[in-house]
Amino acid sequence: MEIALRSALIEHLKAQPTLSQELAAISEEAPVRSSLPWLAIVASASADWSHKTGTGREIRVAIELQTRGDDAATAGSLVEAIEGAIGAFPADQPTLVIVSRQFLRARTEQRGGTIRAVLLEYRFRVLAK
Repeated sequence: MEIALRSALIEHLKAQPTLSQELAAISEEAPVRSSLPWLAIVASASADWSHKTGTGREIRVAIELQTRGDDAATAGSLVEAIEGAIGAFPADQPTLVIVSRQFLRARTEQRGGTIRAVLLEYRFRVLAK
């Protein structure tokens, strides 16, 4: 279920006009070769969330945005677009149903030079169809 959720989430993010126009890459792993800005799922983990008659998972996903520039507002507008896209991620997927999604935390750091990294963590509770 974790892999299915990750794949569906990436495809959903790629389909967002604002993100696809503003980002050089949207991928399931940090891109090996890509100009900034890019967005990727950098980690995920899952735990059992099953019930008596069905299989379920609680899946935590960490998404990283890397941008370049001294202006924090640029990263801020991209983060808002990402959060909006995740909020609009359809609950009904081919192999699972998202029962709940919750923003957990964010972390922003300035890396060498003018690179800014924003890590967004979410929790999805899903049930298999």
